[in-house]
Amino acid sequence: MKSLRCIVTGILFTLVVAMPSNSASQAANEIHTAPLPAVQKRIGLALGGGGAKGLCHIVFIKVLDELGLRPSVIAGTSIGAVVGGFYASGVSGAQMEHILKNVKFTDVVKTVDLSMLSNSGLVTGKGIKNFLYEHIPARTFEELQIPLKVVATDFWERRQVVFHSGQLIPAIRASMSMPAVFQPVRFGGMVLVDGGAVNPLPYDLIRKECDILIAIDVSGEKTPSEGDRVPSMFESIVSTNQIMQESIIRNKMKISKPDIYIKPDLTNIRVLEFHRYEEILNSVGRDVEAFRKELLNRIK
Repeated sequence: MKSLRCIVTGILFTLVVAMPSNSASQAANEIHTAPLPAVQKRIGLALGGGGAKGLCHIVFIKVLDELGLRPSVIAGTSIGAVVGGFYASGVSGAQMEHILKNVKFTDVVKTVDLSMLSNSGLVTGKGIKNFLYEHIPARTFEELQIPLKVVATDFWERRQVVFHSGQLIPAIRASMSMPAVFQPVRFGGMVLVDGGAVNPLPYDLIRKECDILIAIDVSGEKTPSEGDRVPSMFESIVSTNQIMQESIIRNKMKISKPDIYIKPDLTNIRVLEFHRYEEILNSVGRDVEAFRKELLNRIK
């Protein structure tokens, strides 16, 4: 029962980053942006998967906003697809942070539809899908303010599926289909699961579409707990998946690296621990300043 409560809490907080509000919009309008360089270089932004750790994507997006910079293209996987989807549709970093700190738990409870009888996932995902339809301004990729590529995995063909046109919400919902937690998505004749299974940090998808390629890797680090080095069953399943994703990233980096690669110092934050959002946002201060400095050097 304790594990179930943890999973449900994590699912609820997954949705927090997406809820727009008038007060959030006002907060975003108060940002003081730096003057743009005379000739702007095209910026590509890749947002990786990592569950709750991906909330720190918001802080790095705030840096772009504060510098008056806007990506020419975005690619996202899992939580990176969620945050990237809202960012591409016009939701600023300040808006997302304001919402995250002020949302009421009861506002999002109705979006979670548990399916204890299902053998494919704890949550059907219909409530989440409806929530996304209600709160994302865009219905299609073509309506986004910034081009976006969303990564999912074709379960039966065992291959990457990249969405960049057509319906937006089903693509984001598929990309965040964490095995065993969210039921897979049937879409376009495919059965789709979390994009992290094939491309957890999809910077390679936008390499040719930008001059400065930024990749934010939120895979984090794990250390054993005191007195018990053996993980629980759920932790074993989730963390093993993350180990495989990190292996994919390491091998990609051997072939081709992004211009700016940031891996925030996120240690022992479980994939569904969204309730630790303040700790997550506050723990990446050094990484944010390093990102700001490197970005300023790149755009000169």
